[in-house]
Amino acid sequence: MKENRKRTIKGIRIRTLNLILILISCVLYILLIYATVHVSMRYQTMISDTHSYINCEKNASLVSDGSDYLTEQVQLYTVTMDPQYAAAYFEEANTTQRREKALEQLKQFPTSEKAYNFFETAIDNSNKLMEREIYAMKLISTAQNAGEEGIPQEIRETVLSRGDRELARDAKIEKARSLIFGNQYQKEKRSITTNINHFLNAVVDETKAAQEESAAALKKTLVHQRILISILFLQTIITFIMILMLIIKPLQIYIDCIKEDKTLELTGSYEFKYLALTYNDIYEVNAANQAMLQHKAEHDPLTGIMNRGGFDQLKLHMKHTPNPVALLLVDVDKFKNINDEYGHSTGDEILKKVARLLEKSFRTTDFPARIGGDEFAVILTDMRPSMKSVIRNKVNAINKMLQNPNDGLPKVSLSIGGAFSQQGFSDELYNNADLALYDVKEHGRCGCSFFEANKKEDGKN
Repeated sequence: MKENRKRTIKGIRIRTLNLILILISCVLYILLIYATVHVSMRYQTMISDTHSYINCEKNASLVSDGSDYLTEQVQLYTVTMDPQYAAAYFEEANTTQRREKALEQLKQFPTSEKAYNFFETAIDNSNKLMEREIYAMKLISTAQNAGEEGIPQEIRETVLSRGDRELARDAKIEKARSLIFGNQYQKEKRSITTNINHFLNAVVDETKAAQEESAAALKKTLVHQRILISILFLQTIITFIMILMLIIKPLQIYIDCIKEDKTLELTGSYEFKYLALTYNDIYEVNAANQAMLQHKAEHDPLTGIMNRGGFDQLKLHMKHTPNPVALLLVDVDKFKNINDEYGHSTGDEILKKVARLLEKSFRTTDFPARIGGDEFAVILTDMRPSMKSVIRNKVNAINKMLQNPNDGLPKVSLSIGGAFSQQGFSDELYNNADLALYDVKEHGRCGCSFFEANKKEDGKN
């Protein structure tokens, strides 16, 4: 009967309309994404050009600063003849190397060959100027009759011309100063500055041209983007009207039906009418079955904590965790005697009490479970062997409450065996905890023992 009703349903099918709108939307969104990516790329190009210019300006400054620093130190040395200035000079030349580092950094950014040649020429001129500067320092050190000790290697290795060697002390000093302060030296310094300025001007021109090109392309792409957004806006309005007429209105009717606890009316499009016929049968039965199955699969009906099935699923999940875990296996001591002497209802109350104490005593990140009749387990997350005393204190506190009941239940105690794993859950962890539990039972019950490898090897566990 129900199948016949479904076959006779008549109404507007929104699926076909939706497919058309989806296709239009996909095309528009693809075009919009392409335009957006293009905008982003152009923007990144402009940013990259700016960064490139800043880097070039920074590197040019490094060359100027490095060259000026060398000039300052050599001039101070020729005037004061203090060796510390010669040492500072070669510290810059050999260790700090601002000029060389600037040249290396410049290679990481795109520059034209013309601009790069200006920069490289400035470096070459600076290096050539160093030969004059070192020669002047050699004249000063020779004039001072300074020994080899304390004189930089470059100065020691510099050879004076025969004529300069024969100069008197004051003449050597005078010549050294003329080399550093003379017109030729200043001309070569200006040459370095000129090439750096040419380099910066070339970079500025290149950056300006690149940014103008990127700005023009960006403007064009933004126009296309605005057109696409306008079309998408119109398409959205159309879609909204369709949703309002074919979906929202029927949904409002269905909501009223649900609030009034009635079956859904046959209204709206074909799809909603079809849904109305099957909603109550499928949704309600599904929801009830799902809730029942989930609770049954994960919880112990007596104690309310995790059951064996949930425990096994948790073990599988925790096999893949990289964190340390610990496992406690818990037995209620002589539980059979409780059932025999006081009855199964009392035994059930004992089990519920034990479950409550395990939940209350351990952290919210730990997982107590009932895995058998009177058998429990607790998986402790992020737990290391250094926490044994904490676990033992918790177990002792639980046993103290169980042995001093104030709820009318008989005294009981727990035997607990524990083991640790450095990484995740494993079968070995379970076996080790079981061996530790056996050790407790063998030594009087009512306590807690942890697995130790040496005990296993000695046959004591």
